[in-house]
Amino acid sequence: MTVNRRISIAPMMDWTDRHDRFFLRLISRHALLYTEMVTTGALIHGDAHRHLRYNDGEHPVALQLGGSNPDDLARACDIANAYNYDEINLNCGCPSDRVQNGAFGACLMAQPDTVANCIRAMAAASNAPVTVKNRIGIDDQEDYPSLKRFVETVANAGCKTFIVHARKAWLNGLSPKENREVPPLKYDLVYQLKQDLPELEIIINGGIKTLDETEMHLAHVDGVMIGREAYQNPYILADIDRRFYNDATTPRTRIQVVEDMLPYIDAHLAEPNGMLGHVTRHILGLFQGLRGAKQWRRYISENAHRKNAGTDIVRAALARVSDISNSDEDRTASNEALRA
Repeated sequence: MTVNRRISIAPMMDWTDRHDRFFLRLISRHALLYTEMVTTGALIHGDAHRHLRYNDGEHPVALQLGGSNPDDLARACDIANAYNYDEINLNCGCPSDRVQNGAFGACLMAQPDTVANCIRAMAAASNAPVTVKNRIGIDDQEDYPSLKRFVETVANAGCKTFIVHARKAWLNGLSPKENREVPPLKYDLVYQLKQDLPELEIIINGGIKTLDETEMHLAHVDGVMIGREAYQNPYILADIDRRFYNDATTPRTRIQVVEDMLPYIDAHLAEPNGMLGHVTRHILGLFQGLRGAKQWRRYISENAHRKNAGTDIVRAALARVSDISNSDEDRTASNEALRA
């Protein structure tokens, strides 16, 4: 199975659920999407289907697992095989207290042999390729030597793709939010890793906000993973297919994205416990930077949780977007949608 990781969207807890991924796929046809991290315990002892289900239209889509026990990770991969994910990724980068207490995530950067054993077990059990997402280091580890040692050890166990968040994780003294912002970005260490280990696929992650930055990084590494910017300003993805995948297909306008979300929302609302806010919280940033964006966000946020709220709320919010873009195409689509 070949996965194109040139551009991917980071796994983000509480953000990249199946509703968000369906929405993002309407904007980009090719970017690789990741699930939120799912722990092995949630799959082995919990409702696996709730965590693993997704819409077929989300492909290519990768599952990120959290765990440090090789047997448990192998069992989780075996369970996930029935869902045909395009990749299984092991989280070695999350610094949250909950993850540390479970002895996985970023703390695994100090245990490359454990990670290697996990990768061997996962690869033997998984139908999909197995990858690792890690930091450049943790706490007082020396910078590049520790990173290179970690990657070489895990690569010798069979992992050929590493997604590297170009910040250290400080396991003591910084919150998860601070760990995404305070430690300095050191892209040069990730570039050096690719230079020294050219046989590996190296994807860079951390603080990347524009497609121009993305193109700059691609001169040094094999792929770029975009994180929070893709969630807060999702329409940044609209030019990815043309620019990085040579796909000349005209991207959906923002209005077309909203229209194509409506049947999906209706289907979700028809499910037991389906609520409008489950989906609409992910689309609030669609008009980021345009006049009317604030009204769009406010109307949905104030009304999505009303009893029996439906797609009429989304249509009403759309009517409050006074200037969708400077393009004639978007203005025409807007007028047609509002007349419908």
